[in-house]
Amino acid sequence: MSAAPISSATATAPIPVTVLTGYLGAGKTTLLNRILTEDHGKKYAVIVNEFGEVGIDNDLVVDTDEEVFEMNNGCICCTVRGDLIRIIEGLMKRKGSFDGILIETTGLADPAPVAQTFFMDDDVRARTRLDAIVTVVDALNLASRLDDAPEAEDQVAFADVILLNKVDLVTPEQLARVRSDIRAINPYARVIETERCKVDLGEILDKGAFDLTRILSVDPDFLVDDHHHHNEDVRSISLKAGDLDPEKFFDFVNRETQAQGPNILRLKGILAFKDDPDRYVVQGVHMIVEGDHQRPWKADEPRESRLVFIGRDLDWAGLRTGFEACRIAA
Repeated sequence: MSAAPISSATATAPIPVTVLTGYLGAGKTTLLNRILTEDHGKKYAVIVNEFGEVGIDNDLVVDTDEEVFEMNNGCICCTVRGDLIRIIEGLMKRKGSFDGILIETTGLADPAPVAQTFFMDDDVRARTRLDAIVTVVDALNLASRLDDAPEAEDQVAFADVILLNKVDLVTPEQLARVRSDIRAINPYARVIETERCKVDLGEILDKGAFDLTRILSVDPDFLVDDHHHHNEDVRSISLKAGDLDPEKFFDFVNRETQAQGPNILRLKGILAFKDDPDRYVVQGVHMIVEGDHQRPWKADEPRESRLVFIGRDLDWAGLRTGFEACRIAA
């Protein structure tokens, strides 16, 4: 994707920033990949943040000309917020090289501190414009998340645009209840129903949708810098290996998702299977898991399997032991 020409009149204009948020497994990376692969003639700098010490999301982003900056081992709304400011300040020094910034937050991010960044730091505020907070919502699991995850409610409350995703997985009655839940939290956001985040990008990008007045009505202390704390019962385990036995791996995943599915908020991985020249990507929420080949392993990249589970009260030792049993003996 090539960069669109930027005239001298627009070169000094604030760069629009779109924050992509949504709870674990809602479909944020799917949306990001749609933005990066559609022929819209614009070039974006991409910042990806994830929960867990082993990076997965960065490698789930499609191959693109865009520069992708990865921030892991910390949440963008707390421990690595300073990194976000430094990345943006670095990008601002390269005038004319991109048309906008996309930030994909971890599924556990409170969007308020992320949005604060564009008002609390003088240099960032002068050179960027927060265009919209776009929240992706999982139609199948939102009701459960609103019961047990305050971050999910915050993500809906602060959204300017809500993609009500996975509508194909629910009944009309369930969809109506989800719509009602969303409206009870945020009656102002535009709601767009989608399957696999298929949406006209003109509906979500460069729309000037962020409304500071509305945000202050939701959170009067929005412009007061503070610290965000996560619900500490949500933990992650990051697993690494070389080549895996595919039959043993699928048995392992099916067994664990059936046994621990209600407590598995997210699983995602990039896997190297024995005698398979392609990388295999697996993703799941609760007991719903899907996977497919992504692309061939490159000659200069190690054939490394990486798998992350995020959840509550999981059998962490059992997950590690089960994964280790899938290794191909050296």
